[in-house]
Amino acid sequence: MLFHNVENDNMRKVVRKIIHVDMDAFYASVEQLDDSTLKGKAIAVGSEYERGVVAAASYEARKFGVRSAMPSVVAKNKCKNLIFVKPRFFRYKEISKEIRSIFFEYTDLVEPLSLDEAFLDVTKNKKNINLASTIAKEIRTKIKKQIGLNSSAGISINKFIAKVATEINKPNGQKTIHPSHVDSFIDSLKIEKFFGVGKVTAKKMNNLGVFTGKDLRKFEQEDLLKHFGKSGKHYFEIVRSIQNNPVNPNRIRKSIGAEQTFSNDLDSESFILEKLEQIAESLEIRMKKNSNKGKTVTVKIKYSDFTQETRSKTIDEYISKKEDFFPIIEQLIFHKNMPKAVRLLGISITNLYKKDPLRIKDYSLQLKFDF
Repeated sequence: MLFHNVENDNMRKVVRKIIHVDMDAFYASVEQLDDSTLKGKAIAVGSEYERGVVAAASYEARKFGVRSAMPSVVAKNKCKNLIFVKPRFFRYKEISKEIRSIFFEYTDLVEPLSLDEAFLDVTKNKKNINLASTIAKEIRTKIKKQIGLNSSAGISINKFIAKVATEINKPNGQKTIHPSHVDSFIDSLKIEKFFGVGKVTAKKMNNLGVFTGKDLRKFEQEDLLKHFGKSGKHYFEIVRSIQNNPVNPNRIRKSIGAEQTFSNDLDSESFILEKLEQIAESLEIRMKKNSNKGKTVTVKIKYSDFTQETRSKTIDEYISKKEDFFPIIEQLIFHKNMPKAVRLLGISITNLYKKDPLRIKDYSLQLKFDF
């Protein structure tokens, strides 16, 4: 079967060489890099207090089942010798900038996803290297030699397959899915691995007999639209590698927010509003820093039992100052009672006015194609 990478509405066949680079246990690895006494030990970046959450775990800790976003209490129960290290985001940003400067030696088409991962389009690259796998290996070698950290990479024809491929030989490895192997790779891929398929959608697909890419490919677009609405078109195309989604070096920021987890549950509206005021002040600073404003205000509430709720309101005018958006937050809070004690609060502003490019400097197929 012939697969496509779509570049325009005429479905012109364009083969891209995409690399996804992901740093291995980035925050934890930086801490082990800077403090040699932590090397080889099970460490968790985060707070060890009762309401703490693990931001990252070393591979030594992962062997015990410790994972990011895990409550610290649970992590300590899984790994008795776990060492907690306070996050140093300024340091992670410094290292991230160094890593990205290496990316730019090969291409300007770099799309950062976070501090520790990015997509690179090396179809045309600055060093005229023919094989994308060679470029990925060179990049990983330079990161190790110049910075001292391990990384993994996935290489293929689009961002989806490249990102999935990265996990195959992680940590400290890479995997190329050659154009000639794309069909079989997607066919064997579990449906949960597809972009846009969460737990609820996966369960719905399972009920339809869809467990792998091969199962999904059997459905026509009309059937998928019937079962999944507009998302059906996405599922139809992604399983066929039809992806009009090039590497974008000017990713658009969709929201600006701030949140806080509390050491003790909040069980009164007065305490909740007091904390929201503090969070709102931080958000106002971030809005000013990004020279941005938005129309939609959202309050995120996580309760003591870890259930979560969001409350939003969209207005006609763009706002960025606390004095303008905090009255909306009060409305959202008083509009509906809190059913339980609260462990986390967050505020975000979306529907942004300024399209904020997150530039890295700041913050089907021809089977004979060389890959």
